[in-house]
Amino acid sequence: MGSFSLDMIWTLPYGGFLVALGIGLLIGVERERRKVDSSVGAPGGIRTHAIIALLGAAAASFDSPAIVVSGAAVVGALAVGSYLRSKAPDPGITSEVALFSTYLIGALAINAPQLAAALGVLIALLLASRGVLHEFARRSLSDREVLDAILLSGAALVVLPLMPDRGVDPYGVVNPQLVWRLTVLVLLLNAFGYVALRALGPGRGLPLAGLFGGFVSSTATIGAMGAQARGTPALARAAATAATLSSLATVLQMSMVLSLVNRSLLAQLAPGLAGMGLVAVIWAFMGMRAVRRDPACEATPAQAGRAFQPAYALAFSATITAVLLMAAFLERRYGSVGALFGLTIGGFADTHSAGASAAALQAKGALSMHSAQLGVMLAMTANTVSKLLVAQTTGGWGFVRATAPALLVMLAALWVMTLALR
Repeated sequence: MGSFSLDMIWTLPYGGFLVALGIGLLIGVERERRKVDSSVGAPGGIRTHAIIALLGAAAASFDSPAIVVSGAAVVGALAVGSYLRSKAPDPGITSEVALFSTYLIGALAINAPQLAAALGVLIALLLASRGVLHEFARRSLSDREVLDAILLSGAALVVLPLMPDRGVDPYGVVNPQLVWRLTVLVLLLNAFGYVALRALGPGRGLPLAGLFGGFVSSTATIGAMGAQARGTPALARAAATAATLSSLATVLQMSMVLSLVNRSLLAQLAPGLAGMGLVAVIWAFMGMRAVRRDPACEATPAQAGRAFQPAYALAFSATITAVLLMAAFLERRYGSVGALFGLTIGGFADTHSAGASAAALQAKGALSMHSAQLGVMLAMTANTVSKLLVAQTTGGWGFVRATAPALLVMLAALWVMTLALR
């Protein structure tokens, strides 16, 4: 006799009924506990939800859509009647919707028990998290943050599917869907960094702000850190560490961009990018140790009020398009040397745009793998020069001396490891 495993439930003759019963009991327990709060209407408890879930499973087992629909109508009528009779100060409709959902999940459990189980657990979790979610929505989120979340959802779920998935320019290299996919990636990274800063609080200091700021723009972040170091010399070490971590974000974002556009090119550049990342991590670790021993470095700049900057994301899209067109034009007219020149110039503006352009051109056959690889490295070299210029302008030579070693060693690691392991 073999041992029992959870996977056996999905294949048992009556496994769907077991799943329905389990989900009904799970949601029912949560609703039973909610009855303790007299200010909230909560029709049905453990027994009601368990029976409703089994009713849904029984209706689905007849293999007749009419029976399932009839059962749904009955349960819906019961939910509406319960709501109309509710005398709770804050009745809402959550309990009634939960009751109806239990029926639907019970019906789903007959043909898709695993999906039904997952949905049931998710609904129970949402119901149990009522207080936390309400507190987060009412007090933790600002109106601007809610607007940013809606904009991000619209960019990913509405705009992206509408973008044509083909080259629309004379050279066939500008794919609107690919460009917008990269734009959504930038927005997501920005939002992730902002949420992490909100969740962890300002106590992590400048280095953490530098890391997440680097996903927006490492060059701009280094400029901000240079100004911070010039204005408050006691924070110079923390600002230099933040600059290093912002460059680590550059490496991570470049890897993500290449993984979306051209994984073959990413594989060729992986040793160099890994070397850059390793140098940044080691350098930042040593800087963080020094920062923790310096009380003055606990100060932190004010947090941004937005999860991301839509203007930057649109500028990112425009830069990718411009670099692609410029590189394709130069490649058509002057060959690979012209394309490499265009990618290098693009690197001064935005290294990720230049990297995405090189990857897209290689995928289209406009560049060889070697030329695309060289184009990315030249773009990152130009970007490093740009960072050093900004560091000198905003923070002075002292800040350059503090940040240049890490940036130059990272750049050397990119070239040495990429060429040595090619």
